[in-house]
Amino acid sequence: MLRPVTEDRVVSTEWVADLGGVKVGGGNPVRVMGVINVSPESFYKGSVRTSPEEVIEEALKQVREGADIIDVGAKSTAPYLETDIPVEEEVRRAVEAVKALAHAGIGVPISIDTTRSEVAEAALKVGASIVNDVSGLKGDPKMASVVREYGASLIVAAKPTRDVEGADPVRAVVGALEESLRICAEADIDPRKVVIDPAIGFIRPANPPWYVWDSRILARLGELSVLKRPVLVGVSRKSFLREITGRVKAEERLSASLAATAIAVFNGADAVRTHDVKETVDAVRVGEYLRGFKA
Repeated sequence: MLRPVTEDRVVSTEWVADLGGVKVGGGNPVRVMGVINVSPESFYKGSVRTSPEEVIEEALKQVREGADIIDVGAKSTAPYLETDIPVEEEVRRAVEAVKALAHAGIGVPISIDTTRSEVAEAALKVGASIVNDVSGLKGDPKMASVVREYGASLIVAAKPTRDVEGADPVRAVVGALEESLRICAEADIDPRKVVIDPAIGFIRPANPPWYVWDSRILARLGELSVLKRPVLVGVSRKSFLREITGRVKAEERLSASLAATAIAVFNGADAVRTHDVKETVDAVRVGEYLRGFKA
């Protein structure tokens, strides 16, 4: 029988953030963010829902399965795909989905996954409370002011502004996140509402190969603690897992995603982003339980 979770376990009480009312880090349970894409161009078609009814149905399912937050994407951010769409179309998709979820009363906070301030503002107006910006506030100079104006919570991803060829992955990610946190401070964004993301899958150098880069980040995730912010990690069905396992199709990468998720949590992730909530919750709990016995 497993020991009670409080017995002989090491629990950190530092670096808590508020994501739309959900406490992340600081000894709180590792949080699970469920993904719903209303962008047909997204790399994993199994995550796409195109009508408000489908979006609501999927969100309620994910909440039943254990999602603490629902993250809505209205435009694919995959760096290796041609995914550009007009901002007006991204706004339309985002507003339709977020408004539907807000009116349905799904019971958890709604996050908008975007790098565009117009989209973030439109989503915040109709019910989102978190902005998930994979550009780390560097893609749109107005994004920081929108986050501050609406008092939104924020997830900032590592977006290097310097050449990272031959760089140490962790140092480069830390440096990129330091830049984003400075932007937050200059915009007077409440640091207690900010979570950092090492941007697995988004930084794609040739040296080291991008899949080696991502793997090193996961293996050394604990080193991000120098930034003193909770860490969210997204590995779900991403292409670095293809290079490790040989599973070409995203539909074939669930098992690899769960293994990588458990490792990320064991190494310090405070939240994870996933397309597969039910299965991921179990992987999270195993990683979380085992990391409690670290010296």
